[in-house]
Amino acid sequence: MLEVRDLSVFYGDAQALDGVSLSVGAGQVVALVGANGAGKTSLIRTVAGILRPRAGSIRFEGREIAGLPSHRVCNLGVGQVAEGRQVFPSMSVQDNLQLGALLPRARGQAAAALDRVYSMFPRLAERAAQAAGTLSGGEQQMLAIGRCLMGAPRLVMFDEPSLGLAPALVAEVLRTIRELHAQGMTILLVEQNVAASLQLADRAWVLENGRIVLEGSGAELLDDPRVKEAYLGL
Repeated sequence: MLEVRDLSVFYGDAQALDGVSLSVGAGQVVALVGANGAGKTSLIRTVAGILRPRAGSIRFEGREIAGLPSHRVCNLGVGQVAEGRQVFPSMSVQDNLQLGALLPRARGQAAAALDRVYSMFPRLAERAAQAAGTLSGGEQQMLAIGRCLMGAPRLVMFDEPSLGLAPALVAEVLRTIRELHAQGMTILLVEQNVAASLQLADRAWVLENGRIVLEGSGAELLDDPRVKEAYLGL
């Protein structure tokens, strides 16, 4: 579904990604592992069209999308749940959700998508008229995920979805990702809980200093001594 080849990205003169290649198959969960500053968010933002690559190719369902503006990438079916949730705090929960359905691909399915989101996250239904900024951190993360789903994505990229959440809420977010996968959603996951992300993942790639240094199944990387030492504290 997603093919990234020889991708290079810069911030001014500073290189964030150096010849990165990876793939995400339809229906897979793919984990991207690496320390802070390794280039994980840069990769997600480049696929999403927020950053422009200096070199390389990004193909989504066979179509080249490298350099397309973000609204066009979204309308092709690439969704993003950004780090920090980024809800609109003064708007109601329902208005935040309905913003996600403004894409042309999603408008005709907005009512059904809203029912699906409220079924998945009953607390959002209970707080539909409440300002998003008054929600707890966990509820705001549910809202961010729900808003992404309103856009009818075929691929969802999660960037640190459990960041700043209490352990019980982390487990809830991971259960949601697992549920989406069970429903057939394709997922690219960046998650600080490396063990949990590798347990979820069909495939995984390890980024260091903007380069891919390891790849394999989630189970293989969980058992890799280099991953155990660097990311699992074992």
